[in-house]
Amino acid sequence: KMTQQMRDLQLAQARKPQGPSSPNAAKRLYRNLSGKFRVNYTSFDEGSLVGRGEKEKLRKSYLFQSNAALFEAVELQDLDRVQELLKQYSPEELDLNTPNSEGLLPLDIAIMTNNAPIARALLQAGAKESPHFVSLESRSLHLSTLVREAEQRVNELTAQVVNEAPSADCSEKEKQLKAWEWRFRLYKRMKAGFEHARVPDAPTNVHLSVASSSSVQVTFWEPLSVNSAVVTKYKVEWSCSPTFYPPLGEAVIDKLKNLHFTIHGLVSGTPYYVRVSAYNMKGWGPPQASVPPCAIPSNWREYDGRAPRRRGQAEALDHLLGQVKTVHQHCVCHEPCKNQPQSRKHSVSKSLKHLFHPGSKFLKTLKRGLYLTAIFYKDDNILVTHEDQIPVVEIDDTYSCLLMQDFLWFTKVSCMWDEILWLRQCVTVSQSSCSCILQTRFKMLLAISQMQGLLGIQDLGQVFFEPIKDKQGNILIVTLKEVKTNQTFESVRWVPICKLQTSRKSVSSPEEPTALDMLLISVQDKLAYHQRSSHALSPGLYLGYLKLCSAVDQIRVLVPEQLPNILCHVKIRSNPNISREEWEWLQKMASMEEPVPTEPEADTSQNPLFHELQVAIKELMTLVNIPLQEAKDFRLYSQEVLDFGDQVSFLLLLPPSDDVCTAPGQNNPYTPRSGFLTLPLQIFELGEER
Repeated sequence: KMTQQMRDLQLAQARKPQGPSSPNAAKRLYRNLSGKFRVNYTSFDEGSLVGRGEKEKLRKSYLFQSNAALFEAVELQDLDRVQELLKQYSPEELDLNTPNSEGLLPLDIAIMTNNAPIARALLQAGAKESPHFVSLESRSLHLSTLVREAEQRVNELTAQVVNEAPSADCSEKEKQLKAWEWRFRLYKRMKAGFEHARVPDAPTNVHLSVASSSSVQVTFWEPLSVNSAVVTKYKVEWSCSPTFYPPLGEAVIDKLKNLHFTIHGLVSGTPYYVRVSAYNMKGWGPPQASVPPCAIPSNWREYDGRAPRRRGQAEALDHLLGQVKTVHQHCVCHEPCKNQPQSRKHSVSKSLKHLFHPGSKFLKTLKRGLYLTAIFYKDDNILVTHEDQIPVVEIDDTYSCLLMQDFLWFTKVSCMWDEILWLRQCVTVSQSSCSCILQTRFKMLLAISQMQGLLGIQDLGQVFFEPIKDKQGNILIVTLKEVKTNQTFESVRWVPICKLQTSRKSVSSPEEPTALDMLLISVQDKLAYHQRSSHALSPGLYLGYLKLCSAVDQIRVLVPEQLPNILCHVKIRSNPNISREEWEWLQKMASMEEPVPTEPEADTSQNPLFHELQVAIKELMTLVNIPLQEAKDFRLYSQEVLDFGDQVSFLLLLPPSDDVCTAPGQNNPYTPRSGFLTLPLQIFELGEER
C-alpha cells in the first residue's frame, strides 16, 4: 500500500549507518494513530537517559515532543498553540519541513482543512508543502489511500471490540478505535477540502515602481477570494513585451512574510512589463498585470548626469590626513614627545582595572572651572569610581566661560579618540604662538588622555550636544558610551542608576545645584538621547523639514527627540529611489514656481509621486504644527535628492526663504508641539555621519 511504502521510507531515512534505528519514527507513528488521546513521553524519555550524552538526548527528546505538539496543534486547529510553538522553537528544531510517517507536513494539514490563519502562520515561519505531492493526481491518490486505510482500520477495531469480552485489552482497543475514528474524520475533511478547492484568483494591488537604474520592484497583496484554498507561493514574470512573449524571466516567491520582489540586472532606459500570479494546492491562478503596466529603470541622477556628492570624499580626506601625519612625523619638534608613552605606560591599560586605583586623578567635587566626565552604561547600570562617583577629570581650573567654538572643536575631536596623542603633539608644536585658544584646546587633549589612561579605554563615546553649566561657574562636558558586551573587569562594579541617584549626598542646595548634581538628575534623559541618536531609519523615501534658528555664536536645527540625528520627517514610501521621470516632474514644478501639492486632484494615477507627496506634506505639517494653508508658500528643494546610502533618501521641504532661519529676537509664528529639540548645526552634522 502507498502509505505503508511511505512509512517504510521514513523508517529507512531515520536509520543511522551504524547502531540501532531511531525510536523517533515509531513514536511519531504512534502519535499519528493516537488522535486526540496523546500520551506524554516525558517520563519514558527521561527515564532512559543515562550515561554519556544525557543532556543531548534530553534535548532531542524535548524537540521530538515539540514536533509532535505542533502536528497536534495543527490537527486540532489550535492557532494560539501553533503561534506559541513557532515563537518558542526554530523551524529546524520543530522539523517544520520533515514529512511524518503519512507523508504529510503541518502546512499540508492546515491548507487541506482550509485553516487560513494557521497556514499563514506556518508560511511566515518558512513552512513548505510536502514534496510527495508532485501533481494533483498524486495528492488525490494519497488522500484517498489515507481515507481508505483509516476506514479499514476503524472497521477492524470495531469488529474486535464488538466480538471480544470486556477486558484490559478490550479497553485499550476501544481507545484505539476512538483515535482512528477521529483520524478517519480528519482525513475525510482533508480530502473534501482538496476536492472543493479551486485555483486562486489573481493577486491584488500589483504595483510596479523603479528601484534603481538597473532594477524595478513589484509589490502585491493576496487574492480577494475567500473560498479558494490558501495561497502558498507566487510567481513574478517580466518581459519587454506587453504580451510577455518572449518572456525574459520569472521568479517563484515562497517566503510570504513580505509580498514584494525586486528584479535586478535590467537595462537602464528599457521598459519592462511585469505580472504576478498566485498558487495553491490546485495549481496556478491567472496572472495580474502591474500598475503601471511597465516601468523604465532609471535614477534621478541620469537627468543631468550628476555624480554622487560624496563619491571619493572619504578616501580623499583619509589621504589628506595621512599626508598631514607624515609631515608631522618628520618634524624634529616631535622627538621629545616620542618617549612620552613610556613614562605613562601604566595609564594605557587595556582594561578598567586601574579605574579604582588609589592613585587615580578622578575628582570628587567641582571647583570653578571646566571639566570632562565620561558616562559608561549597560542596561540600567552605570560605571562609577570606587567612591561611587561618575568619572570626572579637570580640563582647566581657570576657564569659567566655555566658548561654543571650543566645544564644537571638542566634538570633532571625539571622531578621533585613537589619535589624541598625535593631536597633542601637533598642538604642542603650534603652541609657540601662545594662543589662548590653543592653550585651552591643548588642555582638552590632556584631559582626554588622562581620562583614557585612567579608564584604560580609548573610545570615550559620543559627546552630549550641550555642556552642563551651574551657577557656581562649573562647566561639564559629557561623553556617553554604551557597553554592550558581557565582559567583566577586575575591581570594577556597575551601580544601578536609580541607586546612584538616591545614595549620592548632594553638597549643593536644590535652588542652585552643582553641575554634577544636574548631571545625575538628568542622566536618564541623556542616556535616552544617546540611544535614540544611534537609531537608523527603515529603507524608504522621506520628506524632511528644514528649519534653522540662529544665535550670536551658532546656528541650531530643529530635530525630533525620538530621532535627533535626522531632520523632522515623515515617510513618503518604502522605495527610496527617485526615477528620472519623477525628477523631471519635480524640476518642471520648481521651474514654474508651482506651490507644493497640498490639495488632492481628481486623477493622480499617472503620477503616483504627486499623491504620495500630498499625503506626506499634510502629515508633516501636522507634525510640526503648521497650518496647511501656510504650506502653499513652502518649496521643495529641487537641487538634489539627499541619498544616505542605497536604502534611505530624502526630499526637503523648505519654508519661504525669509523664514528658513529664524534670527535672534525674531518671533517664530509656528511653535512645534512637544517632542522636538534644537541641536547646534555642527553637532547635528556629526550625529548624521555616525
